Amino acid sequence: MSGTISTEQALIYIMVTISAVEGRINTTELAEIGHIVKHLPAFRHFDQARLTTVAQEAGEILQEPEGLNALLGLVAEALPPKHRETAYALAVEVAASDLAVGKEELRFLAILRDKLGLDKLVTSALERSAIARYQTA
Repeated sequence: MSGTISTEQALIYIMVTISAVEGRINTTELAEIGHIVKHLPAFRHFDQARLTTVAQEAGEILQEPEGLNALLGLVAEALPPKHRETAYALAVEVAASDLAVGKEELRFLAILRDKLGLDKLVTSALERSAIARYQTA
């Protein structure tokens, strides 16, 4: 794999990573990733048949020593500024989809926020928005 990835790959890498930070990929979160890729405009030009391959690429990178840092470096390099908030929002969306956001997921979100240079007020708003959408009755 080359050192450069597409914006869509970067967004998928982030979603896969937030799902995997607790040591396993939750089926609810995996379904949410598929739903996001199928429906959001950011993936309009992405070949959905490649989703599994791209997700596996992310997993392979994460298995390497310093894999998380390598993956975050690729993502930060690939994402234009207008998609950095999108990446964070998608990570929050995937984390919230199973109605339980764990310590590891929160830690990853903080790392992602810092790596992408996002404002804390913006990320707080994105988090609060997800909480509102996934509120149970």
